[in-house]
Amino acid sequence: MNNSVIGGTWDELEKELFTPEEIAASNFRVAIIGELIKARQAQGLSQKKLEELSGVKQPIIARMEKGVTSPQIDTLLKVLAPLGKTLAVVPLEK
Repeated sequence: MNNSVIGGTWDELEKELFTPEEIAASNFRVAIIGELIKARQAQGLSQKKLEELSGVKQPIIARMEKGVTSPQIDTLLKVLAPLGKTLAVVPLEK
């Protein structure tokens, strides 16, 4: 399958439109939200149940999971805690 986008590939277009920092930030958000969804589903929790456990309203959880909103760190920590997860600051891989 050809991933061409008018005149080139998506990777080429992405590099033209976004800085490396913006691409890294986007990839980071996708990875965090992916882990949140995976952990919630692995525990068999609905978004509503996660609301009860975290105190974060279900519509906010839904918007986070859809990528519609970029959550504040404190909101993310509230949602991750009942899932047995947290954020960590670690050295970047080189």
